[in-house]
Amino acid sequence: MAELIAPRLALGEHRYAVEVEWTGDRGEGTASYRSYSRAHVVRAAGKLHELAASSDRTFHGDRERWNPEELLLAALADCHMLSYLHVAANHGVVVRGYTDAATGLMREDGRGGGAFVEAVLRPEVVVADASMADLAQTLHHEASEKCFIAASVAFPVRHAPTVRVLGA
Repeated sequence: MAELIAPRLALGEHRYAVEVEWTGDRGEGTASYRSYSRAHVVRAAGKLHELAASSDRTFHGDRERWNPEELLLAALADCHMLSYLHVAANHGVVVRGYTDAATGLMREDGRGGGAFVEAVLRPEVVVADASMADLAQTLHHEASEKCFIAASVAFPVRHAPTVRVLGA
C-alpha cells in the first residue's frame, strides 16, 4: 500500500485508507462494455484478508463477490451495531445477542447513475433481563446519532428494532 504524506491530524480526526485493484482484464481490457470482468479486490494495510468484490450482477458483476452496494449497507449495519453496543454498555443494558437483517433501496436515475434512497436496519437485540427491554428499545435512537457512517450518507437510515429477553 502506498504511503501518503499527510498533514498532521487535528484532535478527533481519523484517516482511513483502502486499496482497490481491478483484476478483471480478460485480455482485451475495456474494449467493450461486456469484454471485461468487474472483479476486483479491496484491501487495507494490516488486514488479514482482502475482500473479493465485483459489481452487482445487474451490472454484469459476479454474484459470488461482494459489491459496493452491499459493502455500504454492511458498513451502515456494522456502525449502528457498534454504536448501539457502546450506548447499551454506558446505560447498563447487558446485551447478550445482536443480529441485523438490513436492506437498502437504490434507484437508477435513467442517465446511467443512481443513488441509494433509503436503508432500513432491523436489529434484533437480546438483553439479559426483562427490566432492560424498554430502555434497550429506545437506545437505538442514541446509537443512530453516534454512528459516523449513518451521519455521512445523504439518504435516510431507518430503524425497525426488536428486543428479546434471553431465555424468554
